[in-house]
Amino acid sequence: MKLFLFASLAAIASAQQCDRACLNGWVDKYLEAVVAHDAKRLPITANVKYTENGQRLNLDDGFWNTATAIGTYKLYVPDVRMGNAAFIGTMREAGAAVTVGLRLKVENGKIPEIETIVIRNPTAAANIEKSGSPRKALTESLPADKRVSRDKLVDTANKYFTGMMLNDGKGDYPFADDCNRFENGGQSTNAPTPAGQSRPDPKTAKGYSAQWSCKEQFESGLLHFVSRIRDRRYVAVDEERGLVFALAFFDHDAGKSRNFKTPDGREVSAGPQRPWTWEIAEVFKVYDGKLHEIEAILQEVPYGMLSGWSNWEDGLSTRIR
Repeated sequence: MKLFLFASLAAIASAQQCDRACLNGWVDKYLEAVVAHDAKRLPITANVKYTENGQRLNLDDGFWNTATAIGTYKLYVPDVRMGNAAFIGTMREAGAAVTVGLRLKVENGKIPEIETIVIRNPTAAANIEKSGSPRKALTESLPADKRVSRDKLVDTANKYFTGMMLNDGKGDYPFADDCNRFENGGQSTNAPTPAGQSRPDPKTAKGYSAQWSCKEQFESGLLHFVSRIRDRRYVAVDEERGLVFALAFFDHDAGKSRNFKTPDGREVSAGPQRPWTWEIAEVFKVYDGKLHEIEAILQEVPYGMLSGWSNWEDGLSTRIR
């Protein structure tokens, strides 16, 4: 097994450029090494940097000690130009289901950077695995005439973050009619109306609803309490499939941002009543200049936490990185 592993990695290292299949293969080999609790299985650089939930650790620490199996859900986002392999999937830790977000940097057949998010929420992981596999649109390639530059893909994805931050219902919201978003395996847009209830009206509701479409949620202006979306890092772009893999933090300051007016002038108070930050890994499906599918995994972290990959200024910035 070890001889086969090293032979496979040697073949990867000898290639002049790591293509899509090659990058996805690095993810698989990395996950296998984590479950084996053996970092020596990987060709890493001498100064490899590893973070887990924003904390820099030694490569054989943290989740490397506790991972027990690879799960059934796997969504790969390879970025051949940048040499980044991004991934959202499920694993097991001490027998419990967890969700993992991953970014590997591959250079000259070695790994200099590893960034992980481990979400220890068994319910979320179970919900993700119930889907069986990523939604079809997230794995389908786009026709050649529908593919656009990485800059255009990132620009469209970034409008999601810009439109949500201090949302006023009047921004540029590039949602397709079929846009749907899932968070930790749960449907957070276009959710069915529960039996015996009425679908909330975006024009009169005091809080946004998962029963609304992507565009209805944003046009309601009821997401204003998301006070800042920062450290927006677009770490992998797959032009062939129109996918953008982003890492970011959603801050809720629980201050003035809780009190606002909707587009029709109603005064509303909404959102967390204490400072709150989400750490998020998010995949956007973009084509025809629109957002069609959004897949997110997220967890609460200390308010204002940084990623471990940005300096103070960049970590608090809302600009594209």
